[in-house]
Amino acid sequence: MGKTDSPERLRLAARGGSADSRAPDARGRDVWGRDECGMGTRPQSQGPWPAAQAPVGPAPWILRGSKPRVALIHYWLVGMRGGEKVLEQLCHMFPDADIFTHVYEPSKVSDVIRRHKVTETSIARLPFARKYYTRYVSRMPRALEELDLSGYDLVISSESGPAKGVIPQPEALHLCYVHSPMRYIWDHYGIYRRNADPITRRMMAPLTAQLRMADVTSAARVDGFAANSRFVQQRVMKYWRRPSRVIHPPVDVARFRPAPDTEVGSFYLYAGELTAYKRPDLAIAAFNRLGLPLVVIGGPSKAEKALAKKANSNIRFLGRVSDEKLRKYFAACRALVFPGEEDFGILPVEVMASGRPVIAYGKGGALDYVVDGVTGTFFRDQSVDALVEAVDQFETERMYRLDSQRIVSHAQNFDAAQFRAGMADFLADHGMPVAAPTTLRQSA
Repeated sequence: MGKTDSPERLRLAARGGSADSRAPDARGRDVWGRDECGMGTRPQSQGPWPAAQAPVGPAPWILRGSKPRVALIHYWLVGMRGGEKVLEQLCHMFPDADIFTHVYEPSKVSDVIRRHKVTETSIARLPFARKYYTRYVSRMPRALEELDLSGYDLVISSESGPAKGVIPQPEALHLCYVHSPMRYIWDHYGIYRRNADPITRRMMAPLTAQLRMADVTSAARVDGFAANSRFVQQRVMKYWRRPSRVIHPPVDVARFRPAPDTEVGSFYLYAGELTAYKRPDLAIAAFNRLGLPLVVIGGPSKAEKALAKKANSNIRFLGRVSDEKLRKYFAACRALVFPGEEDFGILPVEVMASGRPVIAYGKGGALDYVVDGVTGTFFRDQSVDALVEAVDQFETERMYRLDSQRIVSHAQNFDAAQFRAGMADFLADHGMPVAAPTTLRQSA
C-alpha cells in the first residue's frame, strides 16, 4: 500500500487530521486526545495503559455519507433529576439518537426525552421492576450486554447505576459521562450495609462482589471518560484506574433570580432529600445549639417526622414544596446549609444562581463551585462543632452580605451551554466533531 493510502492516513483523513498531526501535543496526546497507548494520561508509577488499536480505514458513517448513528445509554428513566438533565442535554446535541435504559416511565421524564425512541433492557420485564428496579441491580450488567448496538457509530453512556457495560461494535466510539461510580458498592458500601435490613445485609456481600468485578471489567470497554466533578474524577481513577475529563453537569441557572435585599430573610435553609448520607441530622443538631432559624425543605415524610422529633422550635419543616415556592426560599434565605458529601450537587448552584451564599462541607463536588469568601464558606469536618463554628463565623463576618451579583455571575459558569460546549470539545478530541446547539427545543 502506497504512502498516500496507508491505513493510518485513511484513518487520519476520516478523523479530520493529517499525517503531521500525529505528533503529540504539549500534554503528550495525539489528535484523538490519547497518549501513545491509545488511552488518556496515566501516572507513570502505574505503568502504561494496554494498547488500544484505533479502527483501520474511514469511519463507517463517513463511508455511508451520513451522520453517525448515536445510542445514549442511561441507567433508568423514572424521574428528572441531575442525571436525567444531563441526558436531556445530550438529546439536544443528538436529536436523532436512540436511548437505551433499564426501566422507562414516560410520564416522569421531559418532552425532550420522550421525543426519542427508548428501548428498555430485559430488567423491565422482571416482576415489579418499575417500582423495585434497584432490587435487580445485580442483573443489570448482563442485561446491558444483551443489548444489540450493531449499527451505532457513537455510544454515550450516562453512568450512576449500571450503564457503561454495553458492548458496542469494534469500530464504534464509546464515551462515558460519569455522575458517580456506584457509591453503594464502593465508598458508601459500609453506610448502605449498616442501614440495610438483616436480609439485605446478608445478601450484600456476595452480590456487591460480583457487581464490583462487572463494574471494573466494563470500564475497560470505554474509550474515554468524562466526570461531573473533580471528586468523581478521583474516584474514577481510584476504582477503575482510568483518567477522565471534568465536565460539570448542566444547571438551569436562568430559572433563578435574586431577590431584592429587602426580601432576604434571617433564616438559614436546608433543602434536598432527607437521606442519611446528605446529613440533615447534622444541620438539625447544629441549629439546635445555635438557636438560629432554620427552614428544612424535603422528604420523605417518614424521615421528616423522625428529624422533627429531634428539632427545637427554631427549626421549621415544610416537607416537599412546589418549584415556584422552592425558588422563593432559595432567593430569600440567609444562606444554604449543605452538610453532605455530594458527587457534584446541583442544588447549591441553583441557590447561588438565586444570589445567596452556601455554607458547605469542604469535601466532594462543593469544592468545584463554592469559593470561600466569595460565594460562601466551608466547614472542614463533618461534625456539629465544625458546622456551628462555620455559621458563627458567617455571622461574625457578615458573609450574608456577600455580593449577590458576583455569586450569580459565578453560578452562570455552570449553565447548560457550558456543559454542551464541554461535551462538544470532549467528542471532538475523540475524533467525533459535533456542534453544540445554541437554540434548544423546550422541555415540559
